[in-house]
Amino acid sequence: MKIKTIFINKTLPGWVMEGLSEYKRRLKRYLAVEFIEVVLNSSPKKNAKDVLDEEKVKILMHIKTSDYLVLLDEKGTEFSSEDFSKWLNKKFVSIQGDLIFVVGGAYGFHDELKERANEQIALSKMTFTHQMVRVVFTEQLYRAMTILKNEPYHHS
Repeated sequence: MKIKTIFINKTLPGWVMEGLSEYKRRLKRYLAVEFIEVVLNSSPKKNAKDVLDEEKVKILMHIKTSDYLVLLDEKGTEFSSEDFSKWLNKKFVSIQGDLIFVVGGAYGFHDELKERANEQIALSKMTFTHQMVRVVFTEQLYRAMTILKNEPYHHS
């Protein structure tokens, strides 16, 4: 199984790139991780519906029927880091395809993506920038793996 995280492409400041690189490097010792950038056709005249339609099409191009799709959405289930690690461990033994997480764009997710999704997870009730979510979520994946391996990174 591979974990894939799909991001809507945005210009990333250096600190985001550094954070992603660091946690992706750390994660490699536990599992296969892939980051996928979905590049949108930029046009300042696009309305929310058009943006959501384009995001949906481009995201679905990366998802197979056997994949387990999780949307990172503020209305999703919230977990503590320990509970997220337990949830992740259950997915490792119960799903057939890849585990795919999607970080939505400014307008959330298209209804068809919500219907296709197996679950929705919230990082917090607070709203974060798209760039911040990339780093926070990737760090939480790493933290979950260290919890599962009983390593000293996480302090309960």
